[in-house]
Amino acid sequence: MVQKVSIAPQGPNLSELVQGYWRVGDWGMNPHQRLDFLKQHVDLGVTTVDHADIYGNYECERLFGEALALDKSIRQQIEIVTKCNIMLCGDKTPERKVNHYNSSKQHIVASVENSLRNLQVENIDVLLLHRADALMDADEVADAFADLKSSGKVSHFGVSNFTPRGFELLQSRLDAPLVTNQVEINPLNFDVTEDGTLDLMQTLRTRPMAWSCLGGGSIFSGTNEQAVRVREELEALKEELGASSIDQVIYAWVRKLPSKPLAIIGSGKIERVESAVKSLELTMTNEQWYRVWIASKGHGVP
Repeated sequence: MVQKVSIAPQGPNLSELVQGYWRVGDWGMNPHQRLDFLKQHVDLGVTTVDHADIYGNYECERLFGEALALDKSIRQQIEIVTKCNIMLCGDKTPERKVNHYNSSKQHIVASVENSLRNLQVENIDVLLLHRADALMDADEVADAFADLKSSGKVSHFGVSNFTPRGFELLQSRLDAPLVTNQVEINPLNFDVTEDGTLDLMQTLRTRPMAWSCLGGGSIFSGTNEQAVRVREELEALKEELGASSIDQVIYAWVRKLPSKPLAIIGSGKIERVESAVKSLELTMTNEQWYRVWIASKGHGVP
């Protein structure tokens, strides 16, 4: 059973593993099947769900909301995380020429209102700014956050894919702490372990959320030298740790980081979620963690 943990000072309690819904439109489920899947992972203790306004070309929140509306009592058992500030161009937004970011108060508030309608809920537990925005006015964002908090529409705020300095900039304008930075963490990408992102999270005793833990599938199917080396090392560790899949080894590897990331699961198959839950039983040594680092880098530590 997955436990809930406090992710930041004055922050919410979220489940140690998070169910991502960015591909729900590809799962081939009707609303009742989506509800059944939601109930199944909640029963496992995976009570936190991850969304964004843009997922599925602005459709995924609506699909989730359709399922949630079939049994509104489930809302009391889950924590909803969603994001805003990416502006996609496409058939639904023909007036836009290019994809871009918008962190204005007007857009943040409008996006939240739209997410609440699509999700068919009255409150969002955690709202994240989706991407670092060169045009972000921190004072304006703080004003938007304050209004959303006072109206009861959003309980907590955080960011996604922010640099350490960007995180500190926004935090400097806020009375309450940002509760997370959702970033890419997997054995093929070490950016946040090297640029100070996770150091800052540990400094603030704030737990990051980890997206793309499985490298978007490239760890399993990639043919370049890095992917092959990492896959071979993960297979060896699977045998040593008694894991049933290299997925479990990867989740254990992510969780070994001292900032204690919450890993996001992307699969819509309950068997894969159950496997991720079992990964919480695995314990990895420092040497085993660095064996994956060495396989990925292609050289030993300095």
